[in-house]
Amino acid sequence: MVEFKLPPRMAEMAREFAASGRQAPEPRLASTVVLLREPFEAYLLRRVATMAFAASMYVFPGGGVDPRDAAVLPDWAGPSPAQWAARLRLEESVARSVVCAAVREVFEESGVLLAGADADTVVGDVSGPDWEEARLALIARELGFAEFLSRNGLVLRSDLLAPWSRWVTPEFEPRRFDTYFFLALLPEGQVTRDVGGEADATVWCSPAEAADGRYTMLPPTRHTLLELAEFSAAGGIAAALAAAPDRDPADAIRPTP
Repeated sequence: MVEFKLPPRMAEMAREFAASGRQAPEPRLASTVVLLREPFEAYLLRRVATMAFAASMYVFPGGGVDPRDAAVLPDWAGPSPAQWAARLRLEESVARSVVCAAVREVFEESGVLLAGADADTVVGDVSGPDWEEARLALIARELGFAEFLSRNGLVLRSDLLAPWSRWVTPEFEPRRFDTYFFLALLPEGQVTRDVGGEADATVWCSPAEAADGRYTMLPPTRHTLLELAEFSAAGGIAAALAAAPDRDPADAIRPTP
């Protein structure tokens, strides 16, 4: 068992929920991506103070599954949706939507695109105005992710994602998520961008630095960074990615106060 100190406001929410007898809301399916680069660093963004969930917290890029992530099958490279379904222990359409959401969200929130012209390539710099226009259209839900990839002649590189864990938001939270965590290496030639919107700050830092208390974050983020920090002296990013296949990313972690 691992214990974390809850921020005061969250502790108060937990006490209020326990006393109220309210029914916990159903968690929404979501994906998040731990973006990594050499020397061993992870990318974090701080959510703006006005957000209803995790306000002012440092988080990994991620968010809820869009219904279109399941409705439309984009061109695909890497493990098939059926293989992802077996790995995540989900129905095939649901597994496909979780993977699509991971790739879409990391592009929307960091400007990094895990896609290429074919199964062996990854697109280069995507920070130009045309890419930015498309990114904003995705955020506004004016453009579907599969349509975006098709327009640009790209396939989704699902093999660039390494499933790591699954966390379910505690029952006392008014907004709950059933979130699949993935690792991904920053593609060569691409850069993260301070893309604004839901975030007011971004940072690259080592897992050990991110987990030492200098950044305010929720337990799933801190715990994931603590796990990754264990690889710092034993192979770094390569070792962490090599360890991912031996983990069970479908075994839900359900924190309780």
